[in-house]
Amino acid sequence: MAVYAVGDIQGCVVALEELLDDLQFDPAKDQLWLTGDLVNRGSGSLESLRLVKGLGSAAITILGNHDLHLLSVVEGIKPLRPGDTLKKIITAPDRDELVAWLRNQPLAHFDESLKTLMVHAGVYPGWSAKKLKRRAAEVESVLRGPNQPYRTFLKEMYGRRPTVWKGSMQGNKRLRFITNACTRMRYVNIERQLDFEQKGAPGSQPKDLMPWFQHPSLKCRNWRIVCGHWSALGFWRDSKITALDSGCVWGGALTAVRLDGENQRQCWQVGCTVS
Repeated sequence: MAVYAVGDIQGCVVALEELLDDLQFDPAKDQLWLTGDLVNRGSGSLESLRLVKGLGSAAITILGNHDLHLLSVVEGIKPLRPGDTLKKIITAPDRDELVAWLRNQPLAHFDESLKTLMVHAGVYPGWSAKKLKRRAAEVESVLRGPNQPYRTFLKEMYGRRPTVWKGSMQGNKRLRFITNACTRMRYVNIERQLDFEQKGAPGSQPKDLMPWFQHPSLKCRNWRIVCGHWSALGFWRDSKITALDSGCVWGGALTAVRLDGENQRQCWQVGCTVS
């Protein structure tokens, strides 16, 4: 058995298929972790969803901001934006089945045996793994629950405020912050305030900002954190952070690493031709 993690697919299904071939991935014995954003921007969003869903328990995927956007578009809450490649999903005969499956995917995944957690954007500084798990579960409960609270959440999901976590927050304001931290975060300041303006690589940001994983109050230090989302950061790996969004949909590569066994320093990459 091998456990692999793969970065943001964003509809680049051909690159994913090639990468799985390179890995000699066997769903009967191997496991695939996916950092979210299965869909959007690339031309194969529908096929990406079908492929990952078809892997069954061999694939573990978490929700990214583009996946959540798809849910709101399907519900008619948000229109398609310029650059969205979701129309084929919306009109697909198996749309409802795919959306029901997507609604039931987690916001974060934890593996005690590997001491590894996966979240799309990152772990908010000051949150332990236990707190992240509890707070992600709050959002997951609404996504998987009755349609009215689910639709209300999707309507209230968009927005940049609040920017600092307070445990006393309630309702959709609380859920929005958790969602933003897990799926949109890149930079924070020393007061742990989220910044949504800066998207460039580390070193390009104003001096008062830092990547979330460099904040001094970052916890989860006994966990390896696997994430995606930040294509300008690219493939980044140190002793605790493995960031895997290497910008496949922007002409970069789809990246995979192994999370178990003796070959954990090995990296596989497949380029993507965007049509």
